Amino acid sequence: MNMITPLPSAASAASSASSPHDFFLARQPILNREQRLVAYELLFRSTGQQQTAVVSDDVEATATVIAHAAELGMEQVVGLQLAFINVDAVALMSDFIRFLPHHRVVLEILETVRVTPELLARISQLRQAGFRFALDDVVGESSDVQQLLPLIDVIKVDIAQLSPDALGGLVPTLALSRKKLLAEKVETVAQFEQCLALGFDFFQGYYFARPVILTGKKMSPSELTILRLLEMVQSDADHRDIERCIQHDAIISLNLLRLVNTPAVSAGARIDTLGQALMLLGRRQLQRWLQILLYVKPGSGAPFASPLLQLATTRGKQLELMTEKLRPGQHQYADIGFTVGIMSLMDALFSMQMSEVVSSVRVHGRVSDALLFRHGELGHMLALVEQVEQADDGPATRAMLDELHLSQDDLNTIQVSAYEWVNSYVQDISLHASH
Repeated sequence: MNMITPLPSAASAASSASSPHDFFLARQPILNREQRLVAYELLFRSTGQQQTAVVSDDVEATATVIAHAAELGMEQVVGLQLAFINVDAVALMSDFIRFLPHHRVVLEILETVRVTPELLARISQLRQAGFRFALDDVVGESSDVQQLLPLIDVIKVDIAQLSPDALGGLVPTLALSRKKLLAEKVETVAQFEQCLALGFDFFQGYYFARPVILTGKKMSPSELTILRLLEMVQSDADHRDIERCIQHDAIISLNLLRLVNTPAVSAGARIDTLGQALMLLGRRQLQRWLQILLYVKPGSGAPFASPLLQLATTRGKQLELMTEKLRPGQHQYADIGFTVGIMSLMDALFSMQMSEVVSSVRVHGRVSDALLFRHGELGHMLALVEQVEQADDGPATRAMLDELHLSQDDLNTIQVSAYEWVNSYVQDISLHASH
């Protein structure tokens, strides 16, 4: 008896991935012990009436999720990182898993999957084909967990369902399996520190983007220089004055030259001086990249691979693309949108209250209203992006889209375009920074 569920056709899977189901994509970062970004979990959420992921237990819904992941293209969505993708029993037993590139994904077995001899045989078969597996939402050692352990690579522990004492008791037992341990739903720095001490290998959650307010925290000289440069650019200061200000900070000068010598910016021409760099970038791009350089920490092994930088630039690009969609041709408004997105995490960057950050930087009133209160069109855009990141309420996302007069397709296109833009620049800059 053939235990594999056949896929009707590639065309029908792709068709089911579009208009019949309204999806949005949520991309949640996974970091290693050095706080480097190593993977994303991709979550496909419905904007219909259902409150959770629309992976109902039937072939069509499961095919839709996998077809979405395949159609988007892993490189566009996750760059060089791995993609963790949820799979249920239907997905595991079907042949449309073949749509996914085995070297780019980790198949995450949902906690609702019940173990059968056929399922174990299928996972073994897929492992032989090159797929890797994670076990989702582990909170104890059930019979199903014990049977699956020899076949999986990563154990994901849902720390939100465990007390600190229970978590401390469970981890040593799971560690005996010698599998990689991933703590998920890590939302505070305190939780991260506990999980780090317990020996977890990976961490999923937005703890790194939560501000830890330090009383009396001061900005570094480089940060103050960048803020000063931003003010000079916005006030249309003389080109030579800007160049002299940059020359006073070796780190900013070096990073700016690295930036302009990436293929995306220089088109292959070698740029050796700050004067050339400023001429090539222009004021608009200079402002944008000064904002990005605020998130670059000198001395780190991969300064442009910071998860906070990547999240901030992704927000900035998404808001820029939203403003371009809603107000075509208004480039200044699009720049303001980018500024709102990238500044939205500066409280976490500087360990300061957002009100202090805003007061230390001269920004447009619409920017401060959006950052402090989520007011105005830009504030509503930022709230939408934050809502999508959390991936927990599809109908609320639909309502926010309707308020902004954006469609589901608009959101999907904006997301993937932003991911591509950020991945491209981060890869280019990181490559040239290592040379």
